[in-house]
Amino acid sequence: MGVSKQLVMVLAALAVVPLLAQEPQAPTFRAGTKIVSLYATVIEGGRLVPGLSREDFEILDDGKPQALTVFSADILPITVIVMLDTSGSMTSNIETLKAGAEQFFLRLFKGDRSRLGAFNDKIQWASPLSGNRDTLIASLAEVDYGNGTRLYDALGASLEELVGVEGRKVVLVFTDGDDTASRMRFGTVLDRAQVDEVMVYAIGLAGRTPYGQFTRPDRSLKKLAEETGGGYFELSRADQLTSTFTRVALELHSQYVLGFQQVARDGKIHKLEVRVKKPGMTARARKSYVAS
Repeated sequence: MGVSKQLVMVLAALAVVPLLAQEPQAPTFRAGTKIVSLYATVIEGGRLVPGLSREDFEILDDGKPQALTVFSADILPITVIVMLDTSGSMTSNIETLKAGAEQFFLRLFKGDRSRLGAFNDKIQWASPLSGNRDTLIASLAEVDYGNGTRLYDALGASLEELVGVEGRKVVLVFTDGDDTASRMRFGTVLDRAQVDEVMVYAIGLAGRTPYGQFTRPDRSLKKLAEETGGGYFELSRADQLTSTFTRVALELHSQYVLGFQQVARDGKIHKLEVRVKKPGMTARARKSYVAS
Protein backbone atom coordinates (compact mmCIF):
# COMPACT_ATOMS: atom_id res chain seq x y z
CA MET A 1 0.00 0.00 0.00
CA GLY A 2 1.80 3.10 -1.18
CA VAL A 3 1.27 6.58 0.17
CA SER A 4 0.68 9.23 -2.52
CA LYS A 5 2.68 12.44 -2.64
CA GLN A 6 -0.53 14.33 -2.00
CA LEU A 7 -1.23 12.37 1.16
CA VAL A 8 2.33 13.01 2.35
CA MET A 9 1.74 16.75 1.91
CA VAL A 10 -1.54 16.56 3.84
CA LEU A 11 0.07 14.61 6.66
CA ALA A 12 2.95 17.07 6.84
CA ALA A 13 0.49 19.93 7.11
CA LEU A 14 -1.38 18.12 9.86
CA ALA A 15 1.82 17.87 11.89
CA VAL A 16 1.87 21.63 12.33
CA VAL A 17 -1.86 22.10 13.01
CA PRO A 18 -2.19 23.77 16.44
CA LEU A 19 -4.41 22.36 19.12
CA LEU A 20 -7.91 23.77 19.12
CA ALA A 21 -8.18 26.89 21.22
CA GLN A 22 -11.52 25.77 22.59
CA GLU A 23 -13.09 22.38 22.83
CA PRO A 24 -16.02 22.21 20.36
CA GLN A 25 -19.41 21.18 21.62
CA ALA A 26 -20.64 17.92 20.16
CA PRO A 27 -24.25 17.72 19.00
CA THR A 28 -26.48 16.34 21.75
CA PHE A 29 -28.36 13.13 21.00
CA ARG A 30 -30.87 12.88 23.85
CA ALA A 31 -32.65 9.61 24.47
CA GLY A 32 -36.05 11.29 24.44
CA THR A 33 -35.60 12.65 20.93
CA LYS A 34 -34.65 9.26 19.43
CA ILE A 35 -31.99 10.60 17.08
CA VAL A 36 -29.92 8.12 15.08
CA SER A 37 -26.41 9.54 14.78
CA LEU A 38 -23.63 8.66 12.34
CA TYR A 39 -20.06 9.80 11.79
CA ALA A 40 -19.17 9.85 8.10
CA THR A 41 -15.78 9.93 6.35
CA VAL A 42 -16.01 11.21 2.78
CA ILE A 43 -13.42 10.10 0.21
CA GLU A 44 -12.78 11.11 -3.40
CA GLY A 45 -9.95 9.40 -5.27
CA GLY A 46 -8.32 8.37 -1.98
CA ARG A 47 -8.44 11.95 -0.61
CA LEU A 48 -10.48 13.18 2.33
CA VAL A 49 -13.14 15.70 1.31
CA PRO A 50 -13.73 18.73 3.57
CA GLY A 51 -16.22 21.58 3.20
CA LEU A 52 -19.43 19.67 2.43
CA SER A 53 -22.83 20.90 3.60
CA ARG A 54 -26.01 19.26 4.87
CA GLU A 55 -27.48 19.34 1.36
CA ASP A 56 -24.66 17.19 0.01
CA PHE A 57 -25.73 14.11 2.05
CA GLU A 58 -28.53 11.60 1.90
CA ILE A 59 -29.29 8.91 4.52
CA LEU A 60 -31.36 5.83 3.81
CA ASP A 61 -32.97 3.79 6.62
CA ASP A 62 -33.84 0.35 5.21
CA GLY A 63 -33.79 1.97 1.77
CA LYS A 64 -36.02 4.92 2.71
CA PRO A 65 -34.58 8.47 2.54
CA GLN A 66 -34.51 10.33 5.86
CA ALA A 67 -34.50 14.07 6.57
CA LEU A 68 -31.26 15.16 8.28
CA THR A 69 -32.09 16.81 11.59
CA VAL A 70 -28.46 16.97 12.77
CA PHE A 71 -25.42 18.06 10.80
CA SER A 72 -21.95 19.24 11.81
CA ALA A 73 -18.61 19.54 10.05
CA ASP A 74 -16.80 20.69 13.21
CA ILE A 75 -13.83 18.79 14.64
CA LEU A 76 -15.37 17.00 17.61
CA PRO A 77 -13.69 15.19 20.52
CA ILE A 78 -13.05 11.45 20.37
CA THR A 79 -12.46 8.74 22.94
CA VAL A 80 -10.22 6.09 21.39
CA ILE A 81 -8.80 2.84 22.69
CA VAL A 82 -5.50 1.99 20.96
CA MET A 83 -4.86 -1.76 21.12
CA LEU A 84 -1.58 -3.19 19.79
CA ASP A 85 -0.61 -6.76 18.90
CA THR A 86 2.66 -7.59 20.69
CA SER A 87 2.76 -11.33 20.01
CA GLY A 88 6.01 -13.10 19.14
CA SER A 89 5.69 -12.43 15.40
CA MET A 90 6.05 -8.69 16.11
CA THR A 91 9.49 -9.02 17.75
CA SER A 92 11.41 -7.41 14.90
CA ASN A 93 8.83 -4.66 14.27
CA ILE A 94 7.80 -3.62 17.76
CA GLU A 95 9.79 -0.36 17.81
CA THR A 96 8.35 0.66 14.44
CA LEU A 97 4.87 -0.10 15.77
CA LYS A 98 5.48 2.05 18.85
CA ALA A 99 6.73 4.88 16.65
CA GLY A 100 3.51 4.73 14.65
CA ALA A 101 1.34 4.78 17.78
CA GLU A 102 3.36 7.73 19.09
CA GLN A 103 2.51 9.71 15.97
CA PHE A 104 -1.16 8.98 16.54
CA PHE A 105 -0.99 10.21 20.15
CA LEU A 106 0.87 13.35 19.07
CA ARG A 107 -2.07 14.25 16.84
CA LEU A 108 -4.76 14.08 19.51
CA PHE A 109 -6.59 17.38 19.92
CA LYS A 110 -7.81 19.17 23.01
CA GLY A 111 -10.79 17.26 24.37
CA ASP A 112 -9.67 13.92 22.89
CA ARG A 113 -8.96 11.03 25.26
CA SER A 114 -7.20 7.74 24.69
CA ARG A 115 -6.01 4.60 26.46
CA LEU A 116 -3.23 2.27 25.35
CA GLY A 117 -3.52 -1.48 25.54
CA ALA A 118 -1.62 -4.46 24.15
CA PHE A 119 -2.45 -8.10 23.57
CA ASN A 120 -0.74 -11.42 22.98
CA ASP A 121 -1.62 -14.41 25.20
CA LYS A 122 -2.85 -11.82 27.73
CA ILE A 123 -4.54 -8.42 27.69
CA GLN A 124 -2.43 -5.58 29.09
CA TRP A 125 -3.40 -1.99 29.89
CA ALA A 126 -0.37 0.27 29.65
CA SER A 127 -2.04 3.62 30.41
CA PRO A 128 -5.14 5.10 32.02
CA LEU A 129 -7.77 6.85 29.92
CA SER A 130 -6.13 10.23 29.44
CA GLY A 131 -6.07 13.38 27.36
CA ASN A 132 -2.40 13.95 28.17
CA ARG A 133 -0.29 13.10 25.15
CA ASP A 134 2.94 12.88 27.16
CA THR A 135 1.35 10.31 29.48
CA LEU A 136 0.15 8.23 26.55
CA ILE A 137 3.48 8.34 24.72
CA ALA A 138 5.40 7.41 27.88
CA SER A 139 3.13 4.39 28.35
CA LEU A 140 4.46 2.86 25.12
CA ALA A 141 7.56 1.85 27.08
CA GLU A 142 5.36 -0.38 29.27
CA VAL A 143 4.14 -2.55 26.39
CA ASP A 144 5.28 -6.16 26.85
CA TYR A 145 5.68 -9.29 24.68
CA GLY A 146 3.89 -12.60 24.84
CA ASN A 147 2.86 -15.63 22.81
CA GLY A 148 -0.49 -16.17 21.15
CA THR A 149 -2.88 -13.62 19.68
CA ARG A 150 -6.06 -12.92 21.69
CA LEU A 151 -7.37 -10.45 19.13
CA TYR A 152 -11.12 -10.87 19.74
CA ASP A 153 -10.67 -10.82 23.51
CA ALA A 154 -8.66 -7.60 23.14
CA LEU A 155 -11.42 -6.05 21.05
CA GLY A 156 -14.00 -7.12 23.62
CA ALA A 157 -11.95 -5.57 26.43
CA SER A 158 -11.63 -2.36 24.41
CA LEU A 159 -15.40 -2.16 23.92
CA GLU A 160 -15.89 -2.69 27.65
CA GLU A 161 -13.66 0.32 28.35
CA LEU A 162 -15.97 2.51 26.28
CA VAL A 163 -19.19 1.62 28.11
CA GLY A 164 -20.87 4.79 29.37
CA VAL A 165 -18.68 7.11 27.29
CA GLU A 166 -20.55 9.90 25.48
CA GLY A 167 -19.76 11.16 21.98
CA ARG A 168 -17.56 9.48 19.39
CA LYS A 169 -16.18 6.14 20.55
CA VAL A 170 -13.37 4.49 18.59
CA VAL A 171 -11.22 1.37 18.83
CA LEU A 172 -7.96 1.49 16.86
CA VAL A 173 -6.47 -2.00 16.68
CA PHE A 174 -3.26 -3.26 15.08
CA THR A 175 -2.38 -6.89 14.35
CA ASP A 176 -0.17 -8.90 12.01
CA GLY A 177 -1.97 -12.24 12.30
CA ASP A 178 -5.10 -14.28 12.97
CA ASP A 179 -6.75 -14.70 16.31
CA THR A 180 -5.30 -17.83 17.93
CA ALA A 181 -6.37 -17.90 21.57
CA SER A 182 -9.53 -15.87 22.28
CA ARG A 183 -12.50 -17.08 24.29
CA MET A 184 -14.73 -14.44 22.68
CA ARG A 185 -16.12 -15.09 19.20
CA PHE A 186 -15.91 -12.60 16.36
CA GLY A 187 -19.70 -12.47 16.01
CA THR A 188 -20.00 -11.34 19.61
CA VAL A 189 -17.47 -8.57 19.03
CA LEU A 190 -19.27 -7.38 15.89
CA ASP A 191 -22.71 -7.41 17.53
CA ARG A 192 -21.49 -5.48 20.53
CA ALA A 193 -19.64 -2.87 18.46
CA GLN A 194 -22.80 -2.28 16.43
CA VAL A 195 -25.12 -2.04 19.44
CA ASP A 196 -22.71 0.20 21.38
CA GLU A 197 -22.11 2.38 18.29
CA VAL A 198 -18.32 2.06 18.44
CA MET A 199 -16.30 2.81 15.31
CA VAL A 200 -13.45 0.34 14.69
CA TYR A 201 -10.30 1.21 12.77
CA ALA A 202 -7.98 -1.70 11.99
CA ILE A 203 -4.40 -1.69 10.74
CA GLY A 204 -3.05 -5.03 9.55
CA LEU A 205 0.49 -5.98 8.59
CA ALA A 206 1.27 -8.89 6.29
CA GLY A 207 4.76 -10.32 6.25
CA ARG A 208 7.02 -12.97 7.73
CA THR A 209 7.87 -13.86 11.29
CA PRO A 210 11.50 -14.08 12.50
CA TYR A 211 11.13 -17.84 11.85
CA GLY A 212 10.22 -17.35 8.17
CA GLN A 213 6.47 -18.03 8.50
CA PHE A 214 4.14 -15.91 6.38
CA THR A 215 1.53 -13.97 8.34
CA ARG A 216 -1.59 -12.11 7.27
CA PRO A 217 -3.94 -9.98 9.39
CA ASP A 218 -7.19 -11.54 10.56
CA ARG A 219 -9.59 -11.21 7.63
CA SER A 220 -12.57 -10.48 9.88
CA LEU A 221 -11.13 -7.07 10.75
CA LYS A 222 -12.09 -5.63 7.37
CA LYS A 223 -15.73 -6.59 7.93
CA LEU A 224 -15.66 -5.16 11.45
CA ALA A 225 -14.33 -1.83 10.19
CA GLU A 226 -16.80 -1.66 7.31
CA GLU A 227 -19.85 -2.46 9.43
CA THR A 228 -18.98 0.10 12.11
CA GLY A 229 -17.97 2.94 9.78
CA GLY A 230 -14.26 2.84 10.54
CA GLY A 231 -11.41 2.09 8.16
CA TYR A 232 -9.24 -0.90 7.31
CA PHE A 233 -5.62 -0.58 6.17
CA GLU A 234 -3.62 -3.67 5.18
CA LEU A 235 0.11 -3.00 4.89
CA SER A 236 2.89 -4.99 3.28
CA ARG A 237 5.81 -3.21 5.00
CA ALA A 238 6.40 -2.15 8.57
CA ASP A 239 7.76 1.21 7.44
CA GLN A 240 4.20 2.13 6.38
CA LEU A 241 2.98 2.06 9.96
CA THR A 242 3.81 5.66 10.88
CA SER A 243 2.02 7.18 7.88
CA THR A 244 -0.99 4.91 8.43
CA PHE A 245 -1.41 5.77 12.11
CA THR A 246 -1.15 9.42 11.07
CA ARG A 247 -3.77 8.86 8.37
CA VAL A 248 -6.19 7.46 10.94
CA ALA A 249 -5.71 10.54 13.14
CA LEU A 250 -6.42 12.75 10.14
CA GLU A 251 -9.61 10.86 9.28
CA LEU A 252 -10.93 11.01 12.82
CA HIS A 253 -10.55 14.78 12.80
CA SER A 254 -12.18 15.14 9.36
CA GLN A 255 -15.54 13.43 9.86
CA TYR A 256 -19.07 14.75 9.43
CA VAL A 257 -21.79 14.24 12.05
CA LEU A 258 -25.17 13.28 10.62
CA GLY A 259 -28.41 12.48 12.40
CA PHE A 260 -32.07 11.81 11.70
CA GLN A 261 -35.22 11.28 13.72
CA GLN A 262 -35.86 7.62 14.49
CA VAL A 263 -39.41 6.70 13.51
CA ALA A 264 -39.54 2.93 13.96
CA ARG A 265 -39.22 1.45 17.46
CA ASP A 266 -39.57 -2.18 16.49
CA GLY A 267 -36.41 -3.47 18.21
CA LYS A 268 -35.08 -4.67 14.86
CA ILE A 269 -31.77 -4.06 13.12
CA HIS A 270 -32.15 -1.41 10.43
CA LYS A 271 -29.77 -1.06 7.50
CA LEU A 272 -28.17 2.35 7.01
CA GLU A 273 -26.65 3.86 3.90
CA VAL A 274 -25.01 7.28 3.60
CA ARG A 275 -24.71 8.77 0.13
CA VAL A 276 -22.91 11.88 -1.09
CA LYS A 277 -24.76 13.58 -3.91
CA LYS A 278 -21.63 14.93 -5.60
CA PRO A 279 -20.23 12.59 -8.30
CA GLY A 280 -17.10 10.61 -7.47
CA MET A 281 -17.45 10.91 -3.69
CA THR A 282 -18.19 8.04 -1.32
CA ALA A 283 -18.98 8.04 2.39
CA ARG A 284 -17.98 5.52 5.05
CA ALA A 285 -20.32 5.27 8.03
CA ARG A 286 -21.84 2.55 10.16
CA LYS A 287 -24.19 0.29 8.24
CA SER A 288 -26.89 -0.45 10.82
CA TYR A 289 -28.61 0.52 14.05
CA VAL A 290 -31.03 -1.12 16.46
CA ALA A 291 -34.42 0.64 16.53
CA SER A 292 -34.95 0.26 20.27
